[in-house]
Amino acid sequence: MRYGKPSYILVAGYVNRGEAEEHAVVREVREETGLEVEHLRFNRTKFFEPSNTLMCNFTAFVRTAKALHINHEVDRCKWFTPQEARENIRPNSLAAEFLNAYLDEVGNKPMEM
Repeated sequence: MRYGKPSYILVAGYVNRGEAEEHAVVREVREETGLEVEHLRFNRTKFFEPSNTLMCNFTAFVRTAKALHINHEVDRCKWFTPQEARENIRPNSLAAEFLNAYLDEVGNKPMEM
């Protein structure tokens, strides 16, 4: 959760100059949650008109579900089941669009690396 809002969003950030998108995902997950990414799965991209940016969406698989250690950019973070995630993600947001598309695609199948 960010900016004191009552709903949640996904871990997000910007790609630094010269940085691969995958490295940015690993860095942002580590910085914002303290978790180490073991594997990434690219999902999709979407152009986000309000900020004139291309949003790249990945699923990050982490080594362990240890306690989360958030940084100053995050108000609160929490583990959710897929259904809880759908219910708690910020409605009508790009985060919700990415989350719902991913969950619709994988359905009840186990998450595979």
